[in-house]
Amino acid sequence: MKDFPVFTTENGVASLILKEVPYRGEAYIHLRDSQDPKALLEECVSFCAACGAEKIYASGSEILEEYPPHTAIFEMRGIPNVEEALIESLFPVTEATVSRWRALYNEAMSAVDNAGTLERRDEARLLEGGAYFVHHRGELLGIGYLREDCIEAIAAAFPGAGKRVLHSLASVCPGVPLRLEVAGTNERAIALYEKVGFLKVKELSRWYRVR
Repeated sequence: MKDFPVFTTENGVASLILKEVPYRGEAYIHLRDSQDPKALLEECVSFCAACGAEKIYASGSEILEEYPPHTAIFEMRGIPNVEEALIESLFPVTEATVSRWRALYNEAMSAVDNAGTLERRDEARLLEGGAYFVHHRGELLGIGYLREDCIEAIAAAFPGAGKRVLHSLASVCPGVPLRLEVAGTNERAIALYEKVGFLKVKELSRWYRVR
C-alpha cells in the first residue's frame, strides 16, 4: 500500500505511513503543519481507517497528549565493547538467501512496536551489503544489518542469542561509534544495547494511540 509523505488538506499537512496496513493492520500519522491540528488529525484518521487500518498511531503535536501513549522512538549511540569470545561467523546475504533473511526479519519484528515490514522490493537494498546471518558451528544464532555507522536491525533466532549476534555484528567495524533506533517499549533490546556501551542520546518521536 502506498505511503503519503505529504498528505494535504484544508486543515494542514501530515505524513501518512500506510505500508503496514496489509501486514499489521497499522497506520501511522505524523502531523506536520496545521492551524487546526485536531481537525487535521480527524481527517487523517478517517482516511487511514478507510484504507483498512485497525490500529492508528500519531505523533507531532501536543494535542496528542490526551490520547493513550503508544511508544517513544529513541536514538542510541556508542562504541560497543566487543567481547572476542562472543564473536561468531558472519555470512553476508546473497541472492539465494536474501528472501530467507527477509522472512526471518519479518517474523522477529512482528511483535516489535513501530518496526517496519520488509517487502520483496527491499531485497535489492539488502544485497548492497551489511545484512548478515550469524552462525555458531553451523547453528543459526540470528541476523543483523549494519549500514555504514547505523545498526538497522538485530534479531535472535532463539532467546539468549541476541548478545552474541550484537557482538558479532559490531565486530565488523571495531572501535567505530555506532548508532541505532529503538522503541521505548522494547525494553529487552534497550537493556542489551546499554550493557555493551550504547546510551540514549535523544528522543526522535513520541507516538500515541488515536484509534
